[in-house]
Amino acid sequence: MLQIAICDDEKYYRDRIQTLLAGYLKKRQLEYAITRFLSGEDFLSRRENIVQYDIVFLDISMNAIDGIETAQQIRAFQSRTEIVFVTAFFSYVLEGYKVNAVRYILKDTLDTAVEECMDAILRKRQLRQVSFSFLEGERRLYTDNILYIESRKHKAVFFCLDAELVNLAIYDKLDHIEQQLEGYGFLRIHKSYLVNMKHILRISNYKAELDVGGELPVPRRRYQSVKEAFVAYKGAL
Repeated sequence: MLQIAICDDEKYYRDRIQTLLAGYLKKRQLEYAITRFLSGEDFLSRRENIVQYDIVFLDISMNAIDGIETAQQIRAFQSRTEIVFVTAFFSYVLEGYKVNAVRYILKDTLDTAVEECMDAILRKRQLRQVSFSFLEGERRLYTDNILYIESRKHKAVFFCLDAELVNLAIYDKLDHIEQQLEGYGFLRIHKSYLVNMKHILRISNYKAELDVGGELPVPRRRYQSVKEAFVAYKGAL
C-alpha cells in the first residue's frame, strides 16, 4: 500500500491533489492511503511522519515551517520518501534539487503534472523491486521497504516497514542475499546483519541506529569499514 501525505495550508489544493491522486491510483487498482496536513508544523508534530510516507506532496510557501524546511527535516532522517514540491512560483527549483525532490509542480498545471509525476515515481519504485522464495511463498518486495535481514541458524529473516510483511523467512545464506541486493544500498554491518543504509540514521559507539527506532550491533573489527561505507553512501545521495 502506498502511504501518501499532502501538506498544504490551502484547503482547495489539499482537496484538488487528493482528488487527482485518488483517480489516478484507483484507475490503476493500486492500494493507497492519503493523509492531509495543514502546515509544516502539523506534519512535523509527529516524528514518525518523517519516515512513514512513500510520497509527500509539499507546498513550498507555508507560514512558519515552509515546505523547504519540512523537506530538509525529512532528508535529515532518511532518503526513502519521494518528495514532490507544489507551488505557485517557479523560484525555488534549486532548493528542490538540494533535497533530491522527484518533481517540482506548479499549481496551475496540477491536472496534467500529478499524473506525469506519479508515472515517474511508480517507474522508479518498480525498478527497486526484488523477488525471493520465502517459506510463505514467492514475494516481490520494494527494496526501500526492507529494513534489514538477520541470519538465524539456517534461515534469513527479513524485517520490513510494511506491517503485513512481518518476519518473512527464507532458507538461504546471508552471503547470497547480499549478492542479490548488491547495488541497492545494503551494508553488511555484522556477520548476522545486512542493513538497508536508507534506514540507518547514524553509526556510532559500535551500533547502527535505525530511523524507525532500535539499534543493531557493529563489531569492533568491522566498525571502521562499516562507518566509512556509510559515510560514502550518505555523501553520494
